[in-house]
Amino acid sequence: MTQSDDITISEDRRDALRYALGIGSGAALAAAMATPASAQTTADNTLDRIRANKVLRIAVLPGELPYFNKDLATGTWSGFSIEMANDLAKLLDVKLEYVESTYGNSILDLQANKIDLGFALNPTPQRALVVDFTNLVFPHPFGAMLKKGLEAKTWADINKPEVKIAVDVGSANEAVARRFAPNATIKSLKSRDEVMLEMSSGRVDCVVNALVLGLTAIAKNANLGTYKILASPSVTIASGMAVRREQDKRWRDFLSVWVDYNRGIGQMREWFVKGLGLAGVKPEDVPVELNI
Repeated sequence: MTQSDDITISEDRRDALRYALGIGSGAALAAAMATPASAQTTADNTLDRIRANKVLRIAVLPGELPYFNKDLATGTWSGFSIEMANDLAKLLDVKLEYVESTYGNSILDLQANKIDLGFALNPTPQRALVVDFTNLVFPHPFGAMLKKGLEAKTWADINKPEVKIAVDVGSANEAVARRFAPNATIKSLKSRDEVMLEMSSGRVDCVVNALVLGLTAIAKNANLGTYKILASPSVTIASGMAVRREQDKRWRDFLSVWVDYNRGIGQMREWFVKGLGLAGVKPEDVPVELNI
């Protein structure tokens, strides 16, 4: 594909989403401006306010690679979620405003109207009672870090008494290991650091964890082995974006279309792999079966 083709595809993406939002042409803009003020106040919904103020407020989470990374020298943000936010800002012709937060506080910040969008959040029934979620950004898969020489493709391959598994106690990793590899010898440790020490010292055969944790740990220490997404069954935890609960769903619906569109053309995977690169993960180390 030539550089000209890349530019054409980029322009097509921008135009398609602009028209979907109704801001793709002068005629659409004129029609919006002609709408009676009573039907277009900035208090109506998040989308109207963003377009009126020309600002999109997002939660940013320091140190949460591959989603967020802050250059302490320059103050510049990067990462998977920032790539997504930058694209949205270009489509909407607005500036980004960063609000430092945490995963849990992102939900509270939405409710308090401090932000317009929260990234890298797991949609849970409890959270869905107080905020809305867009369509799925990607199903974050679970698998295992395997010591050198150990081969596994399915959960059955590690569901054996002779296989020693390390997990951090009370975590989703432990819950997954005990549910899908109950016959293995499972060692529950106090922290992730202890888990990685067990693995690097050779006292266990594998570590059950989600893909991002596994890939980034191995990128820091190649002696931890290799990471494999395990199948039969596929075990995932949803990763999505959250927005404030409001009657007018245009903001949520637009974001869902945007997510599906960028997943469909492979853009989400490109942004994700780029974010992982900030943590030292090479593109060839990202499993091809990752569905994003």
